[in-house]
Amino acid sequence: MADQVSEPRGTKRDYSTAILEKKKAPNRLIVEEAINDDNSVVSLNPQTMEKLQIFRGDTILLKGKKRKDTICISLADDACEEHKIRMNKVVRSNLRVKLGDVVSVHQCANVKYGNRVHILPIDDTIEGMTGNLFDVYLKPYFLDAYRPVRKGDLFLVRGGMRSVEFKVVETDPPEYCVVAPDTEIYCEGEPIRREDESRLDEVGYDDVGGVRKQMAQIRELVELPLRHPQLFKSIGVKPPKGILLYGPPGSGKTLIARAVANETGAFFFCINGPEIMSKLAGESESNLRRAFEEAEKNAPSIIFIDEIDSIAPKREKTNGEVERRIVSQLLTLMDGLKARAHVIVIGATNRPNSIDPALRRFGRFDREIDIGVPDEVGRLEVLRIHTKNMKLAEDVELESISKNTHGYVGADLAALCTEAALQCIREKMDVIDLEDETIDAEILNSMAVTNEHFKTALGSSNPSALRETVVEVPNVSWDDIGGLENVKRELQETVQYPVEHPEKFEKFGMSPSKGVLFYGPPGCGKTLLAKAIANECQANFISIKGPELLTMWFGESEANVREIFDKARQSAPCVLFFDELDSIATQRGSSVGDAGGAADRVLNQLLTEMDGMSTRKTVFIIGATNRPDIIDPALLRPGRLDQLIYIPLPDEASRHQIFKACLRKSPVAKSVDLMALAKYTQGFSGADITEICQRACKYAIRENIEKDLEKEKKQHENPEAMEEDNSDEYAEIKAAHFEESMKFARRSVSDADIRKYQAFAMTLQQSRGIGSEFRFPQQPEPTPTDPFATSCATADDDDLYN
Repeated sequence: MADQVSEPRGTKRDYSTAILEKKKAPNRLIVEEAINDDNSVVSLNPQTMEKLQIFRGDTILLKGKKRKDTICISLADDACEEHKIRMNKVVRSNLRVKLGDVVSVHQCANVKYGNRVHILPIDDTIEGMTGNLFDVYLKPYFLDAYRPVRKGDLFLVRGGMRSVEFKVVETDPPEYCVVAPDTEIYCEGEPIRREDESRLDEVGYDDVGGVRKQMAQIRELVELPLRHPQLFKSIGVKPPKGILLYGPPGSGKTLIARAVANETGAFFFCINGPEIMSKLAGESESNLRRAFEEAEKNAPSIIFIDEIDSIAPKREKTNGEVERRIVSQLLTLMDGLKARAHVIVIGATNRPNSIDPALRRFGRFDREIDIGVPDEVGRLEVLRIHTKNMKLAEDVELESISKNTHGYVGADLAALCTEAALQCIREKMDVIDLEDETIDAEILNSMAVTNEHFKTALGSSNPSALRETVVEVPNVSWDDIGGLENVKRELQETVQYPVEHPEKFEKFGMSPSKGVLFYGPPGCGKTLLAKAIANECQANFISIKGPELLTMWFGESEANVREIFDKARQSAPCVLFFDELDSIATQRGSSVGDAGGAADRVLNQLLTEMDGMSTRKTVFIIGATNRPDIIDPALLRPGRLDQLIYIPLPDEASRHQIFKACLRKSPVAKSVDLMALAKYTQGFSGADITEICQRACKYAIRENIEKDLEKEKKQHENPEAMEEDNSDEYAEIKAAHFEESMKFARRSVSDADIRKYQAFAMTLQQSRGIGSEFRFPQQPEPTPTDPFATSCATADDDDLYN
């Protein structure tokens, strides 16, 4: 009850991750670095030894991670804290634990003296050595020490000039024994290759990050039945037999299965989908049967079927006879008349909906676990795992990297770390010589991956879910956009706040608005604004050109829309930008003679995706159009595109800002008066102004080239007179160039068009202004401090440039 009292009222305790919590027990001790560096000794606190009934000099059994254990001699050490155990690096690597991990200590009474042990060195530690290994290393190490050894352990012996690593290959009696003076030590044979050895250091639960909840579910389903089958028996249910892992590629499905197999120590049988297929009739099925028989012989065991959608597609959809028979065989093997004993089947796929539905019922695949795209905390875990062996500089901030990698899966984060390391190597390329045999130790020690390297890598990598809809976060910032201050603020509130301050929306209990429609004459910066917002809020950005969604095949255009939204949801937060929205969102029923009403169907699909039954993650929709009058009104209601923002022709101040923004990087002569230009260009759009600047720049370049040619010619004629003047004095855009370019300037938007847009904006304003007279009864008049009353009024005035 005590637990429940301390909880806040009304909340129930979440038991979903209970299996992951650390269990407390007196024999579970935390690992600390040893003081005396001996490979067969661990030190404990005397009180702990008393509790566990262990005496000084006893042989004890230590259990670590990945089902590894070893035996050591216990010593008392008063300096060691009560719940800690001290062991050196060799013992830790045999137990596969790090400092701060937990090991369990057990008594191990009847360890026999060994008759003979077989010990071999590891090849890379004895390169170039001569002489007798036994006399120099093993004899002094084991002499009168009565060391316990366990089969499969590695140990390090220092002697002569260097230390050599050995492995215990066999012991007699088996598993473990104590090496006494009359034990034969047998060290004949080929040295062990390091590669064969390091394969054993395979993945464990520590190497899987960002899937805490899913890991808990998988361990419940796999470890409990394999370790404690009596749990399920006592309750009277059958333990679950199958798990289907699904999720985007690179999120760690196969890795999880491998980690589970290594940590449970169960027999692991991997079936790759396509390998089963055979050209002979009936052979594919017998391959499957053989796999299951093999697994049952070695029970408890795990069968892992990777890419299961390749061997178990929907039977009604496939044309091949073989696939159907394989699916049927799999169904009967997984839940037929013959019960499966202690065999758990794990399937992995990234297309769960193309698997035969009969497989996805209880008794075959009981649980379907979504290994999704990790959130920010998950990404930080994954980054920590990938960088734990990397040499990082002090300034690396993994937190900020995990903030900026929306939509990345584990594989993308691994690629990011590799890219950062490569960037670090590239910078040192001037001191690395490919021809040399070795690299200087100083160079190797001086290399470390810094935050800058990660930033460079971030710029060049993108999430793999979005590789095909090439998502570039554009490098346009607010500074590139002249004027439009109100619009910028409105956009920041709509898009940036939900990404950067989601907790505020939760606090006020409201979901943020999801859509914005820009409308206005062409060339006023609608597309530019969308680019800037995607860059400023660090969200992923998918740009969709309206016409490319329409294809000639019936039903494919709608599928394209669905796919795009699925992609955006996978890599949320994401900004979807529909350019020229009027091409796919015209009013329904108005399109005559197009491909079977494809445009209407695409629009319907858009409407349901934007605000339908399915959940929407943080996906923002920005539409841009210069024909707002023909867009279907269902799109423009609140909840879909709720903010309609009129982007007008720029006024004088804005035009001045646009001139400034265009010429930010250009050398402009002092005599050029941009204000005068802004005054004169009444009715020009942003694109027209940019064109004026480009043309002036072109004239300046032409003049510059002519001057250069003239100068070369002079030098040719008169090589003695080395002219002192430098050519930089002409390298700027002068007033004359602008005057020349203004002769060709033209307005791209006629007055009639502008009147049309203004009329549309006015009708919207009128339909919106209905509630402006509303007051709560007890308040006599609106208080002037109300920010919305004032800001809305000013916004309207500004927008239409009255």
